[in-house]
Amino acid sequence: MTFEKKGFTLWFTGLSGAGKTTLAKKVQKIMLKRGMNVEMLDGAVVRTNLSKGLGFSKEDRDTNIRRIGFVASLLARNNACCIAAAISPYADIRREVRANPENFVEVYTKCSLETLTERDVKGLYKKALAGEITGFTGVDDPYEEPENAEIIVDTEAESIDESCDRIVRYLETKGLMPAAPGDDIDPDEEARILDKLKALDFVS
Repeated sequence: MTFEKKGFTLWFTGLSGAGKTTLAKKVQKIMLKRGMNVEMLDGAVVRTNLSKGLGFSKEDRDTNIRRIGFVASLLARNNACCIAAAISPYADIRREVRANPENFVEVYTKCSLETLTERDVKGLYKKALAGEITGFTGVDDPYEEPENAEIIVDTEAESIDESCDRIVRYLETKGLMPAAPGDDIDPDEEARILDKLKALDFVS
């Protein structure tokens, strides 16, 4: 597909430790190398700046996500790519945010609670499971899995490079990202790749 510069939002959602920020930074680096105008909004960073003072009630979490979504839509309207990496656990607020930008790509970083607990160097999951921490997403506070994410990456079963490659390829085939020099895809090959990804339930 021919690349035509246009703004869009690339939204990473998933539990803490699933790889959202790592993947987002890796994709951002590739975009910058290809000359794209890209900004990244990381959930943890936004909380210390744009959403300073908010707590972790559902209302405050929704307000935080709305603010990220609002900034993302402004950037997209000005032909920038905004990468957002936030847990965004509730389906209703994700639907609300999705409705704002013209071009929205949701990436669900999927990983089991068992693996996340093993990865967690701070031990927060173990504390939450033991009842020492309350209101922890994925343990005693819900995480509602996306039903219609454009891309699902299983960070438990595949490497960061593999997940990143699939995200980049999807964006290329949708005309949201220019192909790497010398790596253009002809329309027939593009269709075959998309069909394979859909058959594997990696994209919708």
